[in-house]
Amino acid sequence: MRRLLLWAVLLSSLTVGCGVLENSEDHATDAAREAAGKVGERLYGQRPRTAEEVGRAAAEVDGVEVLRVTGTSTHDGDGVDVVVRTSGSAYDDRFDAQEVVVRRCFAVRVSPRSEWREEPRDVDCPAGAPLVFPPPPPVPELPSAELRAKLPRVPKGGRAEEAEVRRALAALDLHPEIRTEVQAEAGRVGVSLSLKGNGFDPQDCVLALVGPGVLDVWTPVRIQRMPGEGGCGVGNALHPQPPPH
Repeated sequence: MRRLLLWAVLLSSLTVGCGVLENSEDHATDAAREAAGKVGERLYGQRPRTAEEVGRAAAEVDGVEVLRVTGTSTHDGDGVDVVVRTSGSAYDDRFDAQEVVVRRCFAVRVSPRSEWREEPRDVDCPAGAPLVFPPPPPVPELPSAELRAKLPRVPKGGRAEEAEVRRALAALDLHPEIRTEVQAEAGRVGVSLSLKGNGFDPQDCVLALVGPGVLDVWTPVRIQRMPGEGGCGVGNALHPQPPPH
């Protein structure tokens, strides 16, 4: 009877010990999953992104390796799936001889329908090295100072000529992605230089007004450059919107 009791105590100790070791691995896996969740948090939102933009942004999260990216863009079909590998650790000094460290892979879905802090899905790690993404192409710079230097000065009592303004813009040799708008009205000429917006963030643009005794070049305030506000249109150059209160 005494021997059976000793065996029962020993078996109980082993079972408890194994359970703690298993829990330590579970805790380490939870930590790895939490690290993967930061990818979803970083990419959460309605702004459209290509698959390459998603992969690049995910790879920039500390401790994250991107192993696979599927889909074309966040707003096409089911969006973009990105498989990441992360690590997690846990330690219980009562039972663990050393810290338990695991490396796990998770899939994160990025689309307008993704939920905030949506839990990443456990997946098998794809074979191969982590993906490497080239840096994004540089954004063309809107030449505000150069625009001011090239635009004609019109004396008071004079009249701004649209053709002369267009010649000044042609001399700037603008980047092909820069959209140019020119409009004449009552002896004044308005100019808008802008980059294509994404429909969610403020648009980049520079406005100018050339008139008798007037030469203004400026960038509208952020709220006026938001989608739907019309702050980057050439009409805002001729008739500037009042500043927000």
